[in-house]
Amino acid sequence: MSADLPSVDLTAAGPFVAAMKFEVTEASGSRVTGHVDLGPDQHTPWGVVHGGVYCSVVESAASIGASAAVVDRGQFAVGVNNNSDFIRPMTAGRLDVVAEPIQQGRTLQLWQVLLTRADDGKLVARGQVRLQNVPLPGA
Repeated sequence: MSADLPSVDLTAAGPFVAAMKFEVTEASGSRVTGHVDLGPDQHTPWGVVHGGVYCSVVESAASIGASAAVVDRGQFAVGVNNNSDFIRPMTAGRLDVVAEPIQQGRTLQLWQVLLTRADDGKLVARGQVRLQNVPLPGA
């Protein structure tokens, strides 16, 4: 039985995940931080960042933290619900990402993720992700 999570190098996960450009700087079972650089590659046809990018970053940050919280039990966490709010539009720039648990139980966890502009700290998006703890493959 392996209790190791895959690397937090999201660029190795596949083209979709790599396109988010989310870089993790800290990851534990109680906090995940990082940043995402936004620009034309993530735009809608109307020239603003697509809300799906925010949802994906929220889901990724929460999943990383929630999985780190249960890896010692031979588990990882999968999102079962993602509620994301888009507060203000962006066209380009860096967002800081902070994810922290609201509740961590035996079978379920709830994480909150805040995405704020790096230059002035204003909230751009926030999300809550409910995650289920499941056995690691091969565990």
